[in-house]
Amino acid sequence: QVQLVESGGGLVQPGGSARLSCVASGRILSINAVGWYRQAPGKQRELVASMLGGGGTNYADSVKGRFTISRDIAKNTVYLHMNSLKPEDAAVYYCNLNVRTAGYNGAYWGQGIQVTVSS
Repeated sequence: QVQLVESGGGLVQPGGSARLSCVASGRILSINAVGWYRQAPGKQRELVASMLGGGGTNYADSVKGRFTISRDIAKNTVYLHMNSLKPEDAAVYYCNLNVRTAGYNGAYWGQGIQVTVSS
């Protein structure tokens, strides 16, 4: 069983910064591709940022230059550093990790964490 716990969301002023964390726990052998998604009310969930096992990254055009995805392999933790936040960045953010365990390779989702951007 693998669990993902997200933290770091909340209320941020426009132009401000925040860092989301996603900690994976369980009988994890390795974590491969990771990603952050977001879903705003009335909209589909969209990929915000992703990182392949080799470290290559990909970002949605709307966040390029403002958001950075990173990971701490030793801590089984993935981060999303968000700078210059805009009201349109407000959403529930979800981490998605591709995890290898002893008996399963697959993707797991975090519970979601709210980010509100407002003055």
